[in-house]
Amino acid sequence: MILISLIMAVAPAVLVLLYYYRQDKAKPEPKGLVTKIFFLGFASIIPAIIIELILDQVAGVISFLPLIYYLIKSFIVAGFVEENLKLFVVKQFAYKDSHFDEVMDGIVYAVVASMGFACFENVLYVSGGGWSIALLRAFTAVPLHAVASGIMGFYIGKAKFAGTDSEELKLISKGMMIAVLIHGAYDFFLFSMPVLGDAVGLLVIPIIIGSFLFLRKKIKLAIAEDIREGRTTEEYSLRQLMPLPGAVQDFSKMSRTELYRHLEMERMHKQMFGSTPAKPFKDEFDQEIERGEDYQEIT
Repeated sequence: MILISLIMAVAPAVLVLLYYYRQDKAKPEPKGLVTKIFFLGFASIIPAIIIELILDQVAGVISFLPLIYYLIKSFIVAGFVEENLKLFVVKQFAYKDSHFDEVMDGIVYAVVASMGFACFENVLYVSGGGWSIALLRAFTAVPLHAVASGIMGFYIGKAKFAGTDSEELKLISKGMMIAVLIHGAYDFFLFSMPVLGDAVGLLVIPIIIGSFLFLRKKIKLAIAEDIREGRTTEEYSLRQLMPLPGAVQDFSKMSRTELYRHLEMERMHKQMFGSTPAKPFKDEFDQEIERGEDYQEIT
């Protein structure tokens, strides 16, 4: 039974880690560095416990209402401390590494650090609550750690390529703030159940789902930027942008963004295979729209 509980504590974090690791298909991060960040995230729970025990005592002293205590405990004691420790791991041990060369890498390393943290946290919870706690956390706390830190990772990745130090700091601060808000809101709804009622705990579900969808959007943006800025391999860029040979492209059913994407593919193809220099794809598309051309063709 102990072995089963331990597996259930570790497996969700590993599965979530693998899911996000495989999103980086252009240039997957080296497994050695990923493993290092995972175990550093794992170890970061030790200072987290110490800091949170101290801050929790302070929160108990200064709080004159239970809800005030839960707010401080959720957003500062848990959210701020834990997300900053994950940020510290990524910044100190991955950010300056030569393999950190895409915006997408920020998402990967932040998720990896968070899954190391969540793995240790799961082991602690499961040791006291058994497999039922492990099962509950597999669908709540583990994905919450991943999406909150993953969103922060998007901004860490953007910051790596910022033009100025102030812009870099601004992006990292923004990512950290969003992660703390997501993490804090999740914890607050759970901590405040004794005061606000058990039903308030159900609000964590839309938080997790909404954050997952938001992170998925950020992943698409990260990949698009990495392709646009030439950070991915040429082969991967073409594979992402080019349709299968002979595929029918029904432009009437495409969004404006998808049409831009298709024309960007054509521009890249011209540049890489020696045709005439391509015009900016947005201008080309706008001109074709004005001409009212038929968007049904075979590529």
